[in-house]
Amino acid sequence: MDSITPTIPKVLELSVRDLRIPLLLCFILTQSVVLQSAEGLNCSKPDTVSLLSALKESVYNLSDVRPVRHLNQPVTIHISFTVYGILGVDEKAQLLKTFIWLNMLWQNEFVRWDAEECGTDKIALPRSSLWTPDIVINEFMEANTGPETYYVYLLSDGTVLDMFPMKVVSSCNMDIYAFPFDIQNCTYSFNSYLHRADDIQLDLAVPIDLILEWANKEMEMKGEWMLINMTSHQDNRNNSNEWDYLYIHMILKRHPTLYVVNLLVPSCFLLTLDLFSFILPPQSVDRSAFKMTLILGYTVFLLLMNDLLPVTGNTIPLLNVFFSICLALMVASLLETILITNLLHNSKDYPAVPRWVRFLILELLARLVCLTRKTPDDQFTQTEKTVPPPQCPDVSETPTEVLHQEPFRSLERELRAIRQHLEKNMATDQNTEDWTHIGQVVDRFLFCVYLIFITTSFITILVIWTKWYNH
Repeated sequence: MDSITPTIPKVLELSVRDLRIPLLLCFILTQSVVLQSAEGLNCSKPDTVSLLSALKESVYNLSDVRPVRHLNQPVTIHISFTVYGILGVDEKAQLLKTFIWLNMLWQNEFVRWDAEECGTDKIALPRSSLWTPDIVINEFMEANTGPETYYVYLLSDGTVLDMFPMKVVSSCNMDIYAFPFDIQNCTYSFNSYLHRADDIQLDLAVPIDLILEWANKEMEMKGEWMLINMTSHQDNRNNSNEWDYLYIHMILKRHPTLYVVNLLVPSCFLLTLDLFSFILPPQSVDRSAFKMTLILGYTVFLLLMNDLLPVTGNTIPLLNVFFSICLALMVASLLETILITNLLHNSKDYPAVPRWVRFLILELLARLVCLTRKTPDDQFTQTEKTVPPPQCPDVSETPTEVLHQEPFRSLERELRAIRQHLEKNMATDQNTEDWTHIGQVVDRFLFCVYLIFITTSFITILVIWTKWYNH
């Protein structure tokens, strides 16, 4: 580009550095346009006063109409802009705030003068003295609060250059599902407020890649968002009954470091701490108090970090779902701990384990979590079952012998009572052991669910982060 710059006439050497290339393109375009035959302005002297006097006589009175000699001929507005800063993105209100410098160029067919005769090839005039297009950005949600400018440049060949800063608060349909690794596509659609395509047509003054290069070079505010790409397209150019639109798409990518450090890392730490709490033996340590403290801390953490989480009506961020599942797992872990504590202390009063519970938990789920019980040694039980009850020797029924047999019968009754008591205790111990094992299986199952969730979440975050980084 520097090799072309020396060929630009002095008429285009303006003080605004960002306008070198748009003015160069305008110069090339104007040189290629076949101008309508018109008499140039006559300056009595080569000074500003005579030029201004000539403009007042022949141009100022035409500021209310389009600057074309034939009304069926459209005016082409060449648009370019430079993004100087991304002021903010409001996900809840779906707003994008930027500060841009907008440049518009068009041809005024009523103006032409000889630079040597009038002493200059450009002049700055009040904007109200010339016709200016009514170009708007349809996504505007608030009035422009940028600094006001009152002048435009008028060149000797009839080219009008209008430049002014704009604080654009525009609507943007945002998809925050992948927050904080989201990439947004916001659009500026330029069109005339009143004139249709047969009156005003819009075009880019420079290639869109050059506008992106200017933005990345001149952008002063490099905060949470960065501009990674820009695209453009036009619509309704061939339909004279509709408005001519020029669409500029800005691709924005968020810097996720703040949210990873303040949201994801603390949440993963608390979840991992709750995972390792399964190592604590519930029979000797009050595990429930530890888990309740974790839930309380996690709830306070979510309340403090709530302002960092975006919320919209049509999309729920995946990060919010992650936090909800983490809290649900912590609550489920606390409920499971309460269940196990109750089984350890009150299982002796429970009835026998139902058959369906025994099948689902002690057989299927226990195998799934690799916590099946070892085969009990039933040898002692079998021995007890094969030993016949004590029998008194077969003696005759003489009174003297019956009297001597009575102690043995009393001993037999006592042995039977002892045996029944032992069998009852053995059945109770077996029932208690079954309920305790059910608690252990459920505890192991929840531990496995915790481990799978943490692993899956970690892999998902890495995949999304890698996709964001490579975009």
